[in-house]
Amino acid sequence: MPSPKVDPVMLSFEERSVLAGWARRRKTSQALALRARIVLCSADGGTIGEVAAAVGVSRNMVSKWRARFLVDRLDGLSDEPRPGRPRVIGDERVEQVITKTLESQPPKGDTHWSTRSMAAATGMSQSAVSRIWRAFGLKPHAIETWKLSTDPLFVDKVRDVVGLYLSPPDNALVLAVDEKSQMQAIDRTAPILPIMPTTPARMTHDYVRHGTTSLFAAFDIGSGSVIAQHYRRHRHQEFLRFLKLIDAAVPKDLELHLVVDNYATHKTPKVKEWLIRHPRFHLHFTPTSSSWLNLVERWFAELTNRKLRRSAHRSITELEADVRTWINEWNADPKPFVWTKTADQILDTLAAYCTRINDSRH
Repeated sequence: MPSPKVDPVMLSFEERSVLAGWARRRKTSQALALRARIVLCSADGGTIGEVAAAVGVSRNMVSKWRARFLVDRLDGLSDEPRPGRPRVIGDERVEQVITKTLESQPPKGDTHWSTRSMAAATGMSQSAVSRIWRAFGLKPHAIETWKLSTDPLFVDKVRDVVGLYLSPPDNALVLAVDEKSQMQAIDRTAPILPIMPTTPARMTHDYVRHGTTSLFAAFDIGSGSVIAQHYRRHRHQEFLRFLKLIDAAVPKDLELHLVVDNYATHKTPKVKEWLIRHPRFHLHFTPTSSSWLNLVERWFAELTNRKLRRSAHRSITELEADVRTWINEWNADPKPFVWTKTADQILDTLAAYCTRINDSRH
């Protein structure tokens, strides 16, 4: 059947540009892109049947969106409000929940608000409070730890260590060095059950201790490889033995810059005397309470997550052998961790925290 006579679709330059953009953009909803193509084809002079065939939709759909556009122009291509229950919680009540969560003390001596206590205080349901908290990213039940360094040389040490990470010296190796002490050889009281469909791996919550060991590690920030050695104790004697191990492992023509923390064993007279006799070693100390600045801690996290947390060992010897095997596998395909923040960015972030502390009423 021939298409009925319809009013022509005439587009302004602005309307054609907007419709073309809607039809091309990947992030435009498919429904809106389809409607834009219908109107564009109609404006090019196509009949309802021709447009339907070109776009691949029914004639009724072409008629619907053509008519909607002629009445309301671009606004007519948007979906109409859908029927449903109207919103019952207004902006003022939402603001009340947010303000109370952030600024008011919870009742009955509680340390934090719960959905139940907030619902009772505001006259809302627990589900409504939960939805509001999720929408605004509020988690009164959660808490994270942090520590602000009081090191008087904090700024200088941050610039020194970060400078090594971002711009290592020529003809030198930068090693992040630390000890992972008190590594426990732990055996579960029952075998670990393997993973199965719909069921994760399972292990008993109780365990038997079989002693501890310490792992000394030097992480090469350039290649990601690690020099590591187990010692049963972590005194300055063991630190000296580890320095000698590094000295033997690294070619003599390279300077060595070691990033270490402020542990007392790193500063004993014996260590200082040895460093004087080995001038290619240069120690760079992180600020106190700033272990996050030492990249070897990031490698220790990999060791913990990928090996130690879910392992079982019946002796210290078994633990040390298992860890050594894992380190050898790591060194076969090492992965460096790339430091990205400058010293100024770190200091600006800490300055913002200090401002928040000074402005806090607690």
